[in-house]
Amino acid sequence: MKTIIGITGSSGVLGEYFTKKYKNYQYDFFQGDITNKKEVEQWIKTTKSSHIIHLASKVSTAYVKKNFQKAISVNYSGTKYLVDNIIKSKKKIWFFFASSSHVYRVSDKKLKESDILQPLTLYGKTKLKSEKYLFKKLKKNKAKICIGRIFSFTHKSQNIPYLIPTLFRKLKSDKKKLIFKNLNHDRDFCHIDDICRAINLLMKKNSTGVFNIASGKRIKLYDLVKIINSKRKIISHVENKITTQLVADISKIKRVGFKPRFGINKIISDFGI
Repeated sequence: MKTIIGITGSSGVLGEYFTKKYKNYQYDFFQGDITNKKEVEQWIKTTKSSHIIHLASKVSTAYVKKNFQKAISVNYSGTKYLVDNIIKSKKKIWFFFASSSHVYRVSDKKLKESDILQPLTLYGKTKLKSEKYLFKKLKKNKAKICIGRIFSFTHKSQNIPYLIPTLFRKLKSDKKKLIFKNLNHDRDFCHIDDICRAINLLMKKNSTGVFNIASGKRIKLYDLVKIINSKRKIISHVENKITTQLVADISKIKRVGFKPRFGINKIISDFGI
């Protein structure tokens, strides 16, 4: 029999990629309202899933800033309903929560899972609030909970206001000279295929606790512009006074057996532009 995987957010970029990549599983897609407690309860009651991958989330930092209460409802309350009902059902379900690098405080060193958490964004706050609740449940009930702190990723199906699609759009303009601002920040971009492989590996190992999911490599955002600048436009950059760095230490997930396969050039070339 095929392993049955319950999944939320299956229509999102990450969920869609995962389910297309791993066709060897049988999926039970949650198709209700994640903020509706009764709908979540009913799904957990009826699902035969041995594993649940929780990807449903309001992700765009711009969206969350404008719609914070809605984001809290989806990102935190939806997570709470899922875990509460898994525990209540007494089913032995392994639960994966897709968190974010946004829960960390910026640092000039690579970030470890044990480092100080101090969200840069409201989006990060919604994820940290969820994590704290999961930690409490993990400790009290010895639940099978795995938290993946996913660092930056992109895909051609993403739209503006995500960073790389925005950069592509600007570089496609008719202007021969372009000025960029606020890009002297360092980020860690992980290919979507690597992220899915990491989640699948953690699931197969029934890993619990917190894991960074990232490439472990640093790239300055302005350098992304240079890579994307296929039309060889004249570009310049106005540096801001405040710089931030979010780059992962991936030693922990490497010990599970994960190794990134793709770098930033592959990530950009996948856009096919």
